[in-house]
Amino acid sequence: MTCRRIILPLLLMLACFAGARAQDTEAQRSRQARLQQEIAILDRQIRDNAAQSASATTRLSLVQTKVRARQALINESDRQISALRRDISSKQKEIDALQARLDTMTIYYEKLVRNAYKNRDARKWYMYILASENLSQGFRRYGYLKNLSREMNVQASRIKEAKASLEQERASLESMNKEARALRDSRVKEMDKLKSEEKDIKSLSSRLAREKTKYQKELADKKKEAADLERAIRNAIGKSTSSKKPVDYVLAGEFVANKGKLPWPADGPVTGRFGKQFHPVFKNLQLPANNGINIAMSPGADVKAVFDGVVAQISVLPGYHQCILVQHGNHYTLYSKIKTASVKPGQKVTTGQKVGTVDTIGGETVLHFEIWNEKTTPQNPETWLRPR
Repeated sequence: MTCRRIILPLLLMLACFAGARAQDTEAQRSRQARLQQEIAILDRQIRDNAAQSASATTRLSLVQTKVRARQALINESDRQISALRRDISSKQKEIDALQARLDTMTIYYEKLVRNAYKNRDARKWYMYILASENLSQGFRRYGYLKNLSREMNVQASRIKEAKASLEQERASLESMNKEARALRDSRVKEMDKLKSEEKDIKSLSSRLAREKTKYQKELADKKKEAADLERAIRNAIGKSTSSKKPVDYVLAGEFVANKGKLPWPADGPVTGRFGKQFHPVFKNLQLPANNGINIAMSPGADVKAVFDGVVAQISVLPGYHQCILVQHGNHYTLYSKIKTASVKPGQKVTTGQKVGTVDTIGGETVLHFEIWNEKTTPQNPETWLRPR
């Protein structure tokens, strides 16, 4: 019974460990898949950008974003490798413990076998019992010999079970070792790609430095486009708040209650973050203030509403093409750089509903997404969207 009390809890612990590790592995693979998808999107945009001889600044931004995604992918591999190393070490300890228990049971079984061998002659059994000093001792000797045979069978069965568990754990350990080797090989390849991409960044930076005047004009054009977009949004929000139509404060409350939990309007990496940014090469040149975020996407991919609302306005602006403004009570979301709109002004939309498809402008397929409140104050979308 002692061996069984030791083995069963150990096997239960191994089963719980395997379940927890499976969940962690699934989450890690999900993160890896998302990063690989983002890198694939960026790779395509970089190729399209180069084919159209588009802005080197845009290409530099895409490559820098890809480098960050690549580094995140490598970091994820490092975490997986570290976790696997810990798991392998833990698994080896468990195997050693199982082996030690098996050795103990085997020694005990061998002792039983030797005792049975000594008493293999039935006549000796009878003589051993008949030589008892009294009836009580005779019963005890009879019980001993009877239990000896039964205990041998039970112990043999336990040893068989322990050996099967041990082989299973050894197979699991080998699988972990193979997974670790594959991860290390994959990491080496990702590091090689990262080094190549970092060389691209240096090359593009040198190219930009040689043509500063050209890119200063580009930046001036982009600042004007951004200012026109901001003006259009402020005007649209102003018209909406000054109208006699009552604000749906119930919807507004639900929108605010979901801050940090809103679904993303599109799949893809963030290539432009909220707020003021400086040029990646000309550090004293400030880029147009970003009132939202830019999300790189596959050409023609769907753009979806992040919450229930009503389409307040659809306009067309230089550099942003179609811009769809959706009202959510006293908050607004903007989906710009849209090629084809799937909704109309005044139409109600629901969370996750397609509002249009993204456009490709100058070799760059990017959704520009913003969130505003009724006081015409832009919000950082990444604080409203659910963490990835």
